[in-house]
Amino acid sequence: MNSPDVDDALFWDLAEPLLGAGAERSTMMGFPCLRIAGAFFASVERRSGDLIVKLPESRVDELIDNGSAEPFAPNGRRFREWALVPGRDEEQWEGLMNEALAFATET
Repeated sequence: MNSPDVDDALFWDLAEPLLGAGAERSTMMGFPCLRIAGAFFASVERRSGDLIVKLPESRVDELIDNGSAEPFAPNGRRFREWALVPGRDEEQWEGLMNEALAFATET
Protein backbone atom coordinates (compact mmCIF):
# COMPACT_ATOMS: atom_id res chain seq x y z
CA MET A 1 0.00 0.00 0.00
CA ASN A 2 2.94 2.33 0.41
CA SER A 3 3.75 4.51 -2.58
CA PRO A 4 7.46 4.33 -3.41
CA ASP A 5 7.80 8.11 -3.83
CA VAL A 6 5.99 9.20 -0.66
CA ASP A 7 7.63 9.35 2.76
CA ASP A 8 4.90 7.70 4.81
CA ALA A 9 7.17 5.88 7.29
CA LEU A 10 6.18 8.09 10.25
CA PHE A 11 2.49 7.48 9.57
CA TRP A 12 2.92 3.71 9.50
CA ASP A 13 5.20 3.73 12.56
CA LEU A 14 2.53 5.62 14.51
CA ALA A 15 -0.18 3.38 13.07
CA GLU A 16 1.32 0.21 14.57
CA PRO A 17 -0.28 0.56 18.04
CA LEU A 18 -3.59 1.53 16.40
CA LEU A 19 -3.45 -1.56 14.18
CA GLY A 20 -2.89 -3.59 17.34
CA ALA A 21 -6.00 -1.97 18.84
CA GLY A 22 -8.25 -3.12 16.00
CA ALA A 23 -7.66 -0.56 13.23
CA GLU A 24 -7.11 -1.88 9.71
CA ARG A 25 -5.09 -0.76 6.70
CA SER A 26 -7.23 0.36 3.80
CA THR A 27 -7.48 2.95 1.04
CA MET A 28 -9.77 5.95 0.75
CA MET A 29 -9.99 7.83 -2.56
CA GLY A 30 -6.66 6.25 -3.46
CA PHE A 31 -5.00 7.42 -0.22
CA PRO A 32 -3.46 4.81 2.11
CA CYS A 33 -5.48 5.01 5.31
CA LEU A 34 -6.62 3.51 8.58
CA ARG A 35 -10.16 2.55 9.47
CA ILE A 36 -11.94 0.91 12.36
CA ALA A 37 -15.30 -0.84 12.16
CA GLY A 38 -15.59 0.49 8.60
CA ALA A 39 -14.98 4.13 9.59
CA PHE A 40 -12.00 5.92 8.04
CA PHE A 41 -10.09 8.08 10.51
CA ALA A 42 -6.50 8.74 9.38
CA SER A 43 -4.69 8.81 6.08
CA VAL A 44 -1.56 9.88 4.26
CA GLU A 45 -1.69 12.46 1.47
CA ARG A 46 -0.35 10.47 -1.46
CA ARG A 47 1.82 13.22 -2.96
CA SER A 48 3.29 14.92 0.12
CA GLY A 49 3.08 12.20 2.77
CA ASP A 50 1.31 14.65 5.11
CA LEU A 51 -1.15 13.40 7.72
CA ILE A 52 -4.90 13.60 7.11
CA VAL A 53 -7.22 13.02 10.08
CA LYS A 54 -10.98 12.97 10.64
CA LEU A 55 -12.05 14.96 13.69
CA PRO A 56 -15.12 16.94 14.76
CA GLU A 57 -15.61 19.97 12.53
CA SER A 58 -15.01 22.35 15.46
CA ARG A 59 -11.65 20.68 16.19
CA VAL A 60 -10.64 20.87 12.52
CA ASP A 61 -11.51 24.58 12.51
CA GLU A 62 -9.44 25.07 15.67
CA LEU A 63 -6.41 23.35 14.10
CA ILE A 64 -6.74 25.44 10.95
CA ASP A 65 -7.20 28.68 12.93
CA ASN A 66 -4.08 28.07 15.05
CA GLY A 67 -1.98 27.17 12.01
CA SER A 68 -1.49 23.50 12.92
CA ALA A 69 -3.45 22.21 9.93
CA GLU A 70 -4.88 23.12 6.57
CA PRO A 71 -8.30 22.33 5.15
CA PHE A 72 -8.39 18.97 3.40
CA ALA A 73 -9.85 19.91 0.03
CA PRO A 74 -9.05 17.39 -2.69
CA ASN A 75 -10.19 18.71 -6.06
CA GLY A 76 -11.11 22.02 -4.41
CA ARG A 77 -13.95 20.68 -2.24
CA ARG A 78 -13.34 21.02 1.52
CA PHE A 79 -14.15 18.05 3.72
CA ARG A 80 -15.27 19.78 6.95
CA GLU A 81 -14.35 16.95 9.31
CA TRP A 82 -10.92 16.32 7.75
CA ALA A 83 -7.68 18.21 8.39
CA LEU A 84 -4.40 18.05 6.48
CA VAL A 85 -1.45 18.27 8.88
CA PRO A 86 1.81 19.21 7.14
CA GLY A 87 5.27 18.64 8.53
CA ARG A 88 6.54 15.69 10.51
CA ASP A 89 5.84 16.38 14.18
CA GLU A 90 5.73 12.89 15.68
CA GLU A 91 4.12 13.96 18.96
CA GLN A 92 1.46 16.03 17.18
CA TRP A 93 0.70 13.27 14.68
CA GLU A 94 0.44 10.64 17.39
CA GLY A 95 -1.99 12.77 19.39
CA LEU A 96 -4.12 13.61 16.37
CA MET A 97 -4.23 10.00 15.17
CA ASN A 98 -5.42 8.94 18.64
CA GLU A 99 -8.02 11.72 18.66
CA ALA A 100 -9.20 10.59 15.23
CA LEU A 101 -9.46 6.97 16.38
CA ALA A 102 -11.52 8.05 19.40
CA PHE A 103 -13.77 10.17 17.17
CA ALA A 104 -14.28 7.27 14.74
CA THR A 105 -15.28 4.91 17.51
CA GLU A 106 -17.78 7.31 19.10
CA THR A 107 -19.61 8.32 15.91
